[in-house]
Formats: sequence, structure tokens, C-alpha cells
Amino acid sequence: MQSRRIKIGNKYIQGFLIKLVNKNLIVLLGSKGYIMCGYLNLGVANKFKEVAVKIIKVSSIKEALEAKVHSVTYAARRLGIRKGQPIKDVLKIIA
Repeated sequence: MQSRRIKIGNKYIQGFLIKLVNKNLIVLLGSKGYIMCGYLNLGVANKFKEVAVKIIKVSSIKEALEAKVHSVTYAARRLGIRKGQPIKDVLKIIA
């Protein structure tokens, strides 16, 4: 597992990369919510009313930071997070 602390303004988020058998699981965790690769089940995240953002086609934390939003939970939408939004903008919201 790799872990990386990433500064966003005057706050920090934590980036995690877990090597699985065939792919990497990527999570960017802030105090208000998280961003996750394609392993994220939005139905479950919605059930728990989490601020969750799904990104796809990333295999590193660096790629995750350059990605755009693929889909979001209802709670994330209420914070103004939208499909197609750059992840760097989302990090400012969830940090």
C-alpha cells in the first residue's frame, strides 16, 4: 500500500493506492468525503449518505489528481460536485 499526504490550500487530503491482483485501488480521502476509482459502488455510498465521487481509468494517485468526475452520490451533488468537473476542484470541496 502507498500513502501520500496532499496539500490543498491550507488543508490536506490523504491519497491511498492499494495494489490488488489485476488493478490498483485508488482513494483520495478528505474530511468531508472521498474520491475513488472504478471500484466504488455508488449505490452503497448513496445508501450511507456519503459524499463520494467516482473516477475511472486511473492506476496511480498522480493520474487520480488529473482525472475528471465520472459520477457522484446525491450528497456530493448537494455540495456542488458535478460530472466532468476536474478532481483538483473537487478536492477543495472535500478537503
